[in-house]
Amino acid sequence: MTKSEQPIKKYLNPNQTIGVESETHPDLPFANEEQAADLLEQGMQALQQGDLEIALYALQESVQHYRGVGNPEQEAKALYYVGLVEYGRGNYELTLSWAESCCDLLTPRPLCRLLGQALSLMGNAYRHCHSPEEAIAFQIKSLKVFQQLEDASGQMAAYNNLGLAYKAQGQMQKAIECQQDALKIAQQLEDRNIIAQILRNLGNACYSLGNYRGAIRYYEERFKLAQDMKDERTAVQILRNLANASYTIGDYQRAIAYSEQRLYIARQLGDHRSQEQALGSLGVAYDAQGDYQKAIQCYENRLKVARLLKDHRVERQALGSLRTACYALGDYARIMEYQSEV
Repeated sequence: MTKSEQPIKKYLNPNQTIGVESETHPDLPFANEEQAADLLEQGMQALQQGDLEIALYALQESVQHYRGVGNPEQEAKALYYVGLVEYGRGNYELTLSWAESCCDLLTPRPLCRLLGQALSLMGNAYRHCHSPEEAIAFQIKSLKVFQQLEDASGQMAAYNNLGLAYKAQGQMQKAIECQQDALKIAQQLEDRNIIAQILRNLGNACYSLGNYRGAIRYYEERFKLAQDMKDERTAVQILRNLANASYTIGDYQRAIAYSEQRLYIARQLGDHRSQEQALGSLGVAYDAQGDYQKAIQCYENRLKVARLLKDHRVERQALGSLRTACYALGDYARIMEYQSEV
């Protein structure tokens, strides 16, 4: 039986022990430190590759071997990675159990980066369990560990996660302040991937508060970064956010410019869904300006893409938009034409 065919062991309690044998526990017949290290490495690699089932099997076995030989530091590391796997699988209650076991082993020992990471993992899991108060408490604990260690990247992650916890609780201003602290550190570290993530979080938080101009500022920074990184698919999504925020504040010309740019990139990518959405946004913006002829052109093009996608819901929306724009122009014959296409 290959490793991938072996069943995954489901331990109900991360603190339980299987039979192993070692110098520390001679009554436990199978413990082996070298095998534990191999299993840990295999599990971490499988996690990185997204093979969560193989990762779970290898890491759970690693926990038991390290427990058998009496190596709490490495056992804690294996426990943390099992928690990460369960987090990736969406099993947040199990994530809490494994991460808590990791923290129990590390708390009596000198502060280390792994403790900060495990506390942060618990905070994220609590956020997904809809317990924002606990999420905030654990992210603050994580932040304090990284501050004591003077670990800049750890502080950056903790501020970012703390911001997400405050957002889950509805404290949007605190969420923004934490994200801004994370952004400062990310910029110092010149970590463009994290900068992009934080700019997205800041833009979304400002949008939720109704601070659309602030959202536009952060979205524009993220858009420039996406261009620098040649990430056109992300750029297409950011342009949608920029167009929506601009439309909301009544800046229809800017909304049109962003939607046209989005449409151009989407056509280059062959992304029909984004083309359909951009054409819809363009039509709405031209409608708001009273330029019904251009709005009709956009809606007609959206209708063509909707039919290409065989999306009947969008097709009905496009036909409805066309009839409304034609009514505004007084083109009643055209209304009947589109009415017959329903």
